[in-house]
Amino acid sequence: MRKVKIGTRGSKLALWQAYHVEDLLKKSGLESEIVIIDTKGDQILDVSISKIGSKGVFTQELEDQLLDGRIDIAVHSAKDMQSNLPEGFEIIAFTEREKENDVLLSHKKGINLKDASQPLVLGTSSTRRVATLKHFYPHVKTVEVRGNLQTRIRKMEEGLCDALLLAFAGVHRMGYDDQIVEELSLEEFTPAVGQGSVAIEVATILDSEIKNQLIQACNHQETSLKLRAERAYLRVLEGGCSIPVFALAQTEQDQLILKGGIVSLDGAERIILEVKGSLENPEAIGQELAEKVFAAGGKKILDQIKSTLNS
Repeated sequence: MRKVKIGTRGSKLALWQAYHVEDLLKKSGLESEIVIIDTKGDQILDVSISKIGSKGVFTQELEDQLLDGRIDIAVHSAKDMQSNLPEGFEIIAFTEREKENDVLLSHKKGINLKDASQPLVLGTSSTRRVATLKHFYPHVKTVEVRGNLQTRIRKMEEGLCDALLLAFAGVHRMGYDDQIVEELSLEEFTPAVGQGSVAIEVATILDSEIKNQLIQACNHQETSLKLRAERAYLRVLEGGCSIPVFALAQTEQDQLILKGGIVSLDGAERIILEVKGSLENPEAIGQELAEKVFAAGGKKILDQIKSTLNS
C-alpha cells in the first residue's frame, strides 16, 4: 500500500495527535507522511469562535484536501468535529480516549475556584466553560483567550488572567501536568462531546480496502461506542463550538450510560439528565437523551442561545 497522507493543523498539540496516529499506523505496518494545513480557526485569533461561525472552523481546509485527494485522512480533536459532517465525509475511527476532565492550569499558587472572597480571572474560549462557571461560580470572571496552548500560557503569564480553563488531555499531551492546580469534577464540568479522543476523518470515496486498514489500525472500540452516543446527542441539538451543550458516555458491564445536557449562556438554567441502554445501539441512546433534554426545557434554552448568537 502507498503511504497514507495524514492531514493536520500545525499547532504542537495537533502535531502530537498526527504523530500519535502515525505511530498507530506504523504498528499495523502502514507507512505515512504528515501534511500540515492552516485552517480558518488558526488564522483568525482576535475573534471568538462563535463570531467566526462554529461550523467547520477547524476542519474546512482539511476537508477540501480530503476531497481532492491531496491527503487520505484528516486528524482532528474529536471535540472540534461538528455534529453533522458535510456530504461526502465520514469519521471512521476514534483513538483511545484520554481522561475527560477539564482542569485549571496556572503559574500562580493558591488558585481556588470555590473561594468567592478572592478575585479570580480565568482564560477560556469555550462558551460551555463560561456558562458553567456562571452557573456554579458566578464570582469568577472570564476573559477570551485563543491560540495554541503555548500562546495561551504566555498570555496568562503576561497577566491576561490568573489561570486557564482547559481540557486535561491537551495539557497532559503537551507535558504541562506540573502546572495543573485543580482537576474539575465531571459532575459540574461535564465535558464537550468527544473530549480526550482523536477523530480520523476521510472522504467517503476513499478506497474501501484502505479504509478498513485504517479502522483496524486506529479505532478503539470502547471509545468509539461512547463517542457515537455522544455525537448522536449533539447531532439532535445541532451543537457546535458556540453552543454550551455537553455529554459524557461511560460503560458499565454491558450497558452504556450517557449523561448530558445544556446550560444557558448566562448560567441561570442548567439541565443535565442521564440515559442508560444497550451497547449495541449507542446512537439510539444519544437520541433518547436529546429528546429528554428537549422535553425538560432544553429546546427553549437552545432557541434562546441561537437567538442571542444570531442577533
